[in-house]
Amino acid sequence: MCRHRQAKIVATLGPASNSAEMIRTLFEAGADVFRLNFSHGSHDDHAERFAIIRALEAETRRPIGILTDLQGPKLRVGDFVGGTAMLEEGATMRLDLDETPGDATRVCLPHPEVFSALTEGTNILIDDGKLRLRIIEAGRQSAVAEIVTGGPISNHKGFNVPDAVLPVSSLGPKDREDLQFALDHGADFIGLSFVQRAEDIQDARELIGDRAAIMAKLEKPAAIEHLQEIVTLSDAVMVARGDLGVELPPEDVPSLQKEIIRACRGEGKPVVVATQMLESMIDSPAPTRAEASDVATAIYDGADAVMLSAETAAGHYPVEAVTMMDRIIRRVERDPEFWATAESSHQAPGPNTPDAIIEAARQVANTISAAAIVTYTTSGSTARRAARVRPNVPILCLTERIRTARSLAVAWGVQSVIAEDVSDFADMVDKACAIAREFEFAELMQMLVVTAGVPFGTPGATNILRVSRIREKPERQ
Repeated sequence: MCRHRQAKIVATLGPASNSAEMIRTLFEAGADVFRLNFSHGSHDDHAERFAIIRALEAETRRPIGILTDLQGPKLRVGDFVGGTAMLEEGATMRLDLDETPGDATRVCLPHPEVFSALTEGTNILIDDGKLRLRIIEAGRQSAVAEIVTGGPISNHKGFNVPDAVLPVSSLGPKDREDLQFALDHGADFIGLSFVQRAEDIQDARELIGDRAAIMAKLEKPAAIEHLQEIVTLSDAVMVARGDLGVELPPEDVPSLQKEIIRACRGEGKPVVVATQMLESMIDSPAPTRAEASDVATAIYDGADAVMLSAETAAGHYPVEAVTMMDRIIRRVERDPEFWATAESSHQAPGPNTPDAIIEAARQVANTISAAAIVTYTTSGSTARRAARVRPNVPILCLTERIRTARSLAVAWGVQSVIAEDVSDFADMVDKACAIAREFEFAELMQMLVVTAGVPFGTPGATNILRVSRIREKPERQ
């Protein structure tokens, strides 16, 4: 069961990875969390994937996380006469609410709420930034833009407004239906698209409650302006580099990736780096050297997880993509420089007992070359604290709650086993040793560092640290 690496892999399911056999193979190759992209597929398709994953989970006795990624509002232009038009640099174009098919001089922008955010000088990007317009006249129901970068345009191309916070909810009617479906089927993470400010997280929390964790997707420049608030309110964060790269200069994205990871590390929130990581493996059995370096950089930066999108959802080599990502992560984590970097970015413990215990566990594990740190947890907070300090040994999380175990599937270094709650201190140590050995985290005579809270079963009460050696017979106290 032990993954023998610390960073996690998120794999997106789709037409290339629908079958039970393929999902099992991806899991065995190293996928820790499966992403269901609600921009594609029907509810029936996703329900089948839920069932396959949960059956695999029960069979393997390994908690598997499911991330349901909501589409979010998709802003698109309207139709053109004949389906296409050619925009000429330096010309002007009118944007309005008239649904009549447009041409090179005007087009419908069927989002009336957007016009209130447009001002003179606002940039509009169309078709993933291939076309660029700049507003020169703004009104309540129309605007006139200069064409800065021209080219062909066709029906329903997406558009972005990077310079403005748009008065658009991150949860449209479709997203609300998808959200209810995901919650009814037991999703572990809700990927919230189009996050611009802290209020988007608060609105989603009112609907979700504690039924699933919220993973905020950072894909808008406005979100970066409110980064700390968003990270604080979210349960996890995704660096959606593809959309960030459309709305921001490409040279800004690498430094922003590092900034977001640092902010998440500071709050102890899992962070996933996503988009185009092994893009060439959609059609090739091997990545480019630049892509391998990109994945490695995310691991060196301290990401909790890296994500595959089309590579596993629609590519020709889904298993090879997961296998390659696993190999890259393992290689980075064998590098002494990786651990030196982790040590230099070590987060100081907070002034509280649980943080102090976990910091001590990290230091003790390193000093005695322990096989693993074992945490007993109800809510998962102890395991997340352990992940935050980046110990150089696996974190074996023992919990009686399957939801807690699944929520930790994306956390750095944490591998969970469902175990009945312990009744006393000796039982805690015996069970930790037995499970660590059974699931191949440790061998006979190796040492474990065990943390828990007394009274047992009390969330957030970590106050005990015990060092124990694995023996043939339980060591009773």
